[in-house]
Amino acid sequence: MRKRLPFFKGISGVTYYRLKTMFTIAVVWTFIDVVSVYIFNRADMEDPRKSMLFRAAFVFSISLFISYFFPATLRRFVRKYPLWLNLLVKFVAVLIAALLMNFLVYLIEHLFIEGYTFRETVDRFFAASRYVDWFLQRTFYWVLLLVLTQLYIEINEKYAPGVFKDILVGKYYIPKEEKRIVMFIDLKDSTPIAERLSHQRYFMFIREFINLVSIALIDNYGRIYQYVGDEVVVSWPATPKNARRAIQSLIDARKMIQKNNNRFRRKFNEVPSFRAGIHVGEVTIGEIGVIKKDLAISGDTMNTTARIRSACTEFNANYIVSGEFREFASLEEWQCDNLGRVDLKGKAEAISLCALKL
Repeated sequence: MRKRLPFFKGISGVTYYRLKTMFTIAVVWTFIDVVSVYIFNRADMEDPRKSMLFRAAFVFSISLFISYFFPATLRRFVRKYPLWLNLLVKFVAVLIAALLMNFLVYLIEHLFIEGYTFRETVDRFFAASRYVDWFLQRTFYWVLLLVLTQLYIEINEKYAPGVFKDILVGKYYIPKEEKRIVMFIDLKDSTPIAERLSHQRYFMFIREFINLVSIALIDNYGRIYQYVGDEVVVSWPATPKNARRAIQSLIDARKMIQKNNNRFRRKFNEVPSFRAGIHVGEVTIGEIGVIKKDLAISGDTMNTTARIRSACTEFNANYIVSGEFREFASLEEWQCDNLGRVDLKGKAEAISLCALKL
């Protein structure tokens, strides 16, 4: 995991991811626009260097605004709509944004670079727009960029940050063994809560619970592997710093839930709590699937972590870690209670466990 720049250290992981996405999109759009204009329109410019710099600065600025609007505002607006209406609204938004970009770039180019008045610039734009080929070519250019950007955002967020890039470059086309810290988190007392709530309200309860837990995990650089019902599976590359982040994510998740206690009581008359199991060891990571591809993590470490999380019920503990993780994270005696060697279901040999004191 790359280190953040100093002025990004005070913000949450989710906000950092969104700002990084905005900046990346703006840089890519500006680069593509500058290259295309340099190749196809350089001969028409009186002062190419000045024109290119001015245009690049403007495109970068407007790209930051649009790249914020698409992943954030637009998604919140359409997420309650059915899929067909969701896609229709997004298409209309893309078309409007493309027309706006087309007009603004033309306006800035002619107003500030070529020296035309505002009235002359608008007249020239509408006169040029009468030529269907010119208008469609320029509009299609921005539509294509916007559609590809929206596709990138949707796919990247579906697979979690970083996963889509790994699939795209084929990093795990041939399965690789890696040492990982693995954590299984699930909702405590889920069955009685489900019995007290209706099916729909229970689903909404789980969704809000998982949203809060996920933010805490992402803030601590965890890569969410999958959601299974009320359970979240997350991993980190095995480093001492990530071991501390894994523990910190539990503390942050608990704080976030406590901060939202009143909201949960008001909406559901229930307050969630969770259990977690943590282990460290070798896993195998590779691509699976034909039509729908994903990254799969398998190995004894995954099975053991799931059993450790299940042991929370037996020992009436919220957070249990393996002896291997305790040594790897260099936990002090005061940080955990030793549970001794425990026979876990499906394991041939007993393993050392301890309950975290958080």
